[in-house]
Amino acid sequence: MRPLWPALWLLSSACGGGGPAAGGTPAPQPAAAGPGTAAISESGGLPAGYSLAWADEFDVDGLPDAGNWDYDTALNATGWANHELQYYAGARPENSRVENGTLVIEARHEDLDPAQFPDWGGQHYTSARLVTRNRASWTDGFIEVRARLPCGVGTWPAIWMLADVPQLHWPADGEIDIMEHVGFDPGVIHGTVHTTDYNGKLHNERTATTDAPDACSAFHRYQLTWTPTRITIGMDDHNYFQYTNDGSGTAEWPFGGPQYLLLNIAVGGDWGGQQGVDDTIFPVRMEIDYVRVYQR
Repeated sequence: MRPLWPALWLLSSACGGGGPAAGGTPAPQPAAAGPGTAAISESGGLPAGYSLAWADEFDVDGLPDAGNWDYDTALNATGWANHELQYYAGARPENSRVENGTLVIEARHEDLDPAQFPDWGGQHYTSARLVTRNRASWTDGFIEVRARLPCGVGTWPAIWMLADVPQLHWPADGEIDIMEHVGFDPGVIHGTVHTTDYNGKLHNERTATTDAPDACSAFHRYQLTWTPTRITIGMDDHNYFQYTNDGSGTAEWPFGGPQYLLLNIAVGGDWGGQQGVDDTIFPVRMEIDYVRVYQR
């Protein structure tokens, strides 16, 4: 999510900040020509020879499975990066819960009681950021998340990945944004990669977009295919973004080690809040039908 990060990995904050630097109309033919050609148009979906390695189908109501998910709450007291406005709650069912076969991440317009939430930093919005950190991480594979997104000005949901420990600092460890959506630009889905040489701070992150006009009313399958030589991001079995390992080193390809998955709704921020926040929309939710990870 293109963070303006502190140096310590434990203070990882949020994706976002600055919006896409590239994108546009996909090329008529796929071309694996290196990191400079992000936009493609090709068939995607589960590659042949891959089998299910990890999944959460969200079949049991209540709090998310603690064996699969943890909560990132590290910067609640000080405030999250990118000037985001949310407090990320821990195991609080108002903000994250499983119901009717889906994981619900809900952003709300509310103040909290500091006696009950001592890390509350005075934010006027609550949300949740679920992570598989310290539970599960993967190097290479095919990841599919079937989700319905929140809409409304000021919302900023994301499905993304960060490097597992040991880490250096962002963006040297690499970031893969499988899906980002900003509420003031409904139906435009972003896929992005950040590295030392290409990142949001330099305003040259490698990114592309695809359209999903019904992203907030219908479920779509957001997909990542990650191999030692190429990252592709797609939706509903159609790839629209690529990033290729050109062999020049970790400044361009830091994706040789495991990464964990993050699911969250940010509120406001340098990108999500470019047109303010519409307080009349809350509560809003991202609903996730399943998360599935396949590997060879």
